[in-house]
Amino acid sequence: MDWTHLAAPSLDAIEKIAREEFARLPEEFRGLCEGIAFSVAEFPDDEVLDDLGIESEFDLLGLFQGPTLAERDAGLGAEPTMIFLYRRPILDAWAEGPQTLGDIVRNVLVHEIGHHFGLSDADMEKIENGN
Repeated sequence: MDWTHLAAPSLDAIEKIAREEFARLPEEFRGLCEGIAFSVAEFPDDEVLDDLGIESEFDLLGLFQGPTLAERDAGLGAEPTMIFLYRRPILDAWAEGPQTLGDIVRNVLVHEIGHHFGLSDADMEKIENGN
């Protein structure tokens, strides 16, 4: 492969990968995120980092924002369900390890959705592995 002409994936490319990986997740898991929207930025903003107590902008690859299942069932939570993906931290993780870019994005999606809805690490691992 001629690496001399390759460029890092753009914000739009990361969003496309996220949509493709999300579509591959089990239907019942995707159902937790009714009407999901994806937003890709270079880094999380300072307010997000401060709210989460995170010091380095490279330490956050994604963020889930939206109503919990209980809020949705109670008719609360009018805000949209969104997953924010942070391009530079994702690319940094990709450069440092053996995983493919798609695997990293899938991992971020599963963990952001899973943590928000209280799934265990074991449950999330099964979803990532397609079980």
